[in-house]
Amino acid sequence: MRKVKVAFFADMLIEDLDGAARTMFQLISRIPKDQFEFIFICGKGPARIADFRCYSVPKLTIPSNKTYTVSIPQLAQHRTIQQLNQFAPDIIHIATPSFLGHFAIHYAQKHHIPVISIYHTHFISYIDYYFKKLPLLIPALKKYISFKKRIFYNKCDLIYIPSATIKNELTDYGIRPSKMQIWERGIDTKLFNPNRKNPKFLQEITKNTLPTLLFVSRLVLEKNLETLFRIYRAIKQQDLALNFIVAGDGQAKKICEKEMPDAIFLGHLDHQSLATLYASSTLFLFPSISETYGNVVLEAMASGLPCIIAKGGGSQDLIQNGVNGFCCSAYAEHDYVDHIRYLLNSPSLYAQFQQAGIEKARTLNWESLASIYFDDLKQLGRTPYLYKLTP
Repeated sequence: MRKVKVAFFADMLIEDLDGAARTMFQLISRIPKDQFEFIFICGKGPARIADFRCYSVPKLTIPSNKTYTVSIPQLAQHRTIQQLNQFAPDIIHIATPSFLGHFAIHYAQKHHIPVISIYHTHFISYIDYYFKKLPLLIPALKKYISFKKRIFYNKCDLIYIPSATIKNELTDYGIRPSKMQIWERGIDTKLFNPNRKNPKFLQEITKNTLPTLLFVSRLVLEKNLETLFRIYRAIKQQDLALNFIVAGDGQAKKICEKEMPDAIFLGHLDHQSLATLYASSTLFLFPSISETYGNVVLEAMASGLPCIIAKGGGSQDLIQNGVNGFCCSAYAEHDYVDHIRYLLNSPSLYAQFQQAGIEKARTLNWESLASIYFDDLKQLGRTPYLYKLTP
């Protein structure tokens, strides 16, 4: 049987770089090699991925965040098109609507190739944080980005959306609902589970036995860090006896250390250490409203760690308020602190949140999600296809 050929475009293909990368590699690691042939096209990545060739295009480092690069395929357009023509893809997978993503979708249009995309990053939610000193620009920028987003995604044939909240927002931007399919994220419950609890591991970090409030994230402004700082100060003002632990790294780390001087910063942790930290902590705090899904919230729930998060973004879809966690008014620090205090003093509700979170995590696994993805690739790649330009 002939294999389905997939050209997979992503600016960066570095495993464990962030939530988007982890999602991509969960699929990549499960490619049925007897049914599919892949070529990976990226700006930054290894020479081979899952035994398939990874073709590199020119890239530029983002000055404000040197961890990330932007691919510029137009600087090697002829050579890149040659590689694609030789590979002759049946389907194109595009990670994000970047320069590379637009290059890929133009190629797909020209050659009448169907396109699949996974909605990873809700860029429009970043504008409020990075342009807060230029408030008059914000409405125009949001309008422009929503316009570009609508044009790009309406040219795709299938878009995986991680949460109903994000699907509704994208529908409001003018992206056709018929093109979108809810496709959540999976969780490795063999790694993230309550059995990883290790009080000694935590005590070596904190040097005490106080309850621990845990925040896990890339340390970047769009994670609503200013609210996190206010929560920290409110906890201090109310003399709540808590350890405040931050796991993660990023360009805003120095700001975080300055604003939360008594917090414990652990930097980037490997998965084993992170899983133990989740299971050993007392509460998980997450005020970000820029998530498309919120992988860290699911990791915490799977680990038996009750969550207190913002009501906003895709993360809120994981939480039934008062059933398996609390959703707080996004920018109201005292709302978070009140719920932290309440949950610490309510052992029966705490146990309810633990059990409900574990049960929710058990319903989400990568095997079933990967099966959906590869079935859809086969359907799109083998069905006679007539490209219809979408306005």
